[in-house]
Amino acid sequence: MKLLGNIIWLIFGGLHTAIEYFIAGLVLMITIIGIPWGKMHFRLAKLALSPFGMEVV
Repeated sequence: MKLLGNIIWLIFGGLHTAIEYFIAGLVLMITIIGIPWGKMHFRLAKLALSPFGMEVV
């Protein structure tokens, strides 16, 4: 069931959301102050690709 949910999520917006988080992470990595925020955006991009069955710690 998790696999089916992840496939549906990826088709209907997950890929678009992950790309947006990745681009935002790259933009935030430009400044020293934004590096921790950029790292978090990369983690959120990974989570946006397959949200069902993953935990955010």
